[in-house]
Amino acid sequence: MRILVVEPLAPEGIELLRAHHDVDEKLGLPREEIIAILPDYDALVVRSQVKADAEMIAAGTRLVVIGRAGVGVDNVDLDAATRAGITVVNAPTGNTIAAAEHTLALMFGLARHTADAHASMKAGEWKRAKFTGHELRGKTLGIVGLGKIGQAIATRARGMEMTVIGSDPFVTPEQAATFGVELVTFDDIVARGDIITVHVPKTKSTAGMINREVMARMKPGVILLNVARGGIIDEQDLADALRDGVIAGAGIDVYTAEPPAADHPLLTAPNTLLTPHLGASTEEAQIAVAEEVAEQILEVLDGRSARYAVNAPLLTAETAQAIAPYLPLAETLGRFAAQLSPVAPRTLTLEIAGEPAAYDASSLVAAVLRGLLETTTEERVNLVNAGTLAKARGIEVVERKTPNAGAFSALLTLTAEADGATVTLAGTVANGEPRLVRLQEHAMDLSPAGVMLISHHRDRPGTVGRVGALLGAADVNISSMTLARSAPRADAYMVLALDDDVPQSVVDAMTADEGIIDTWVVRLGGER
Repeated sequence: MRILVVEPLAPEGIELLRAHHDVDEKLGLPREEIIAILPDYDALVVRSQVKADAEMIAAGTRLVVIGRAGVGVDNVDLDAATRAGITVVNAPTGNTIAAAEHTLALMFGLARHTADAHASMKAGEWKRAKFTGHELRGKTLGIVGLGKIGQAIATRARGMEMTVIGSDPFVTPEQAATFGVELVTFDDIVARGDIITVHVPKTKSTAGMINREVMARMKPGVILLNVARGGIIDEQDLADALRDGVIAGAGIDVYTAEPPAADHPLLTAPNTLLTPHLGASTEEAQIAVAEEVAEQILEVLDGRSARYAVNAPLLTAETAQAIAPYLPLAETLGRFAAQLSPVAPRTLTLEIAGEPAAYDASSLVAAVLRGLLETTTEERVNLVNAGTLAKARGIEVVERKTPNAGAFSALLTLTAEADGATVTLAGTVANGEPRLVRLQEHAMDLSPAGVMLISHHRDRPGTVGRVGALLGAADVNISSMTLARSAPRADAYMVLALDDDVPQSVVDAMTADEGIIDTWVVRLGGER
């Protein structure tokens, strides 16, 4: 088969591919030329600059696989690739050590002012007192996200005699302890961390998760690090906090737009150590990434499942027709469960009833896990890796089937359990759209929206009005409302679909209302 490499790949990866197939390296081609020659190739290898969008994918009429030499796949249209029957693979582990070491390099550089001291020396100065730094021994390092990179940082920080705390909803205290981390909440990290580093994917939930309000709650002298994804730390808020002395220093390797514009606020902010997305830029990481993506490509070209496939393999025509309409519903149920559960679920039970129960439903389980885990892992959850990712996070998955869906032609019921808490949701598909028909023991008929405010409250006069008044005062518009109650003046659930996000002040006011038992804001939109 023929493989087209359009961006630089370490020779070790090229040699691995050439040992089995014909490889053409055509670097720096204009987009139009890539599209023109792509019909002659079975595999395409990109890094981060070439955009394998729907138009380019459509031109690759022979393509079987697209390999992304790196972690993120933002430059590959996954939906278009899946529709075309093309497997997309990446290399999520090859740069783990490089990213961890770069994070530590930024931490050391800020603690000892090495960049500023170097610039001062180059200018002919000798100002020792100006660059007095801080020792890292005994300091508390807070790691947000305990995936492979977070774990690697923790291990090294412990060797430096630092106290390491971390937050990750899908890591148990026992798992965290194996690499020397005290598992705490995100708020604990904000309050306790002397240095805070983020290692989570960028989604709607994590974008701007460290903003002006969060920074104001941090310890004086705190250092912030971001070698994950641009925008997880709000860049304008960070620049303001640095100028105001709220934050002592920031080491940033990634930016919302790359390269950052000339007027980017961090470029003129004080006490920064900025690098141009160098997290994976080591010779060793480039070799590891090249070999890892090459191995994935060879697996797919040989007709086998790749370990790091980032889009689900195509189903058979019959199964696809039967199951595909329920995949968005399954993912929606997973997202709901992740946000309604008070702690990370440890057991997931998916009951598949009615029409889809007659088919292989593994893709429905994968879709549920994708919705559940989307804010905690860089890896796309699919048929290939769903079981592995769930097991690694201590999640037991139970699948049940029954031909009887009651009043529905098909029904998916998801139960998430952890530490004695249980969340149960059920949904169906009507007119091609997901519908939520059960929340806990309450029947309802709800079309999920991007932002929903859910209350569990005592069924008393005035409760709905008070919530509506709070939203009105915050200029939040309600698009629809669903009420479900167990009995008159007992308990009830209210689900409000909203046109706008919900300010924390509204949630706080609802929490303080003695008539409201619990409150959730569920956000179903995602940025991947």
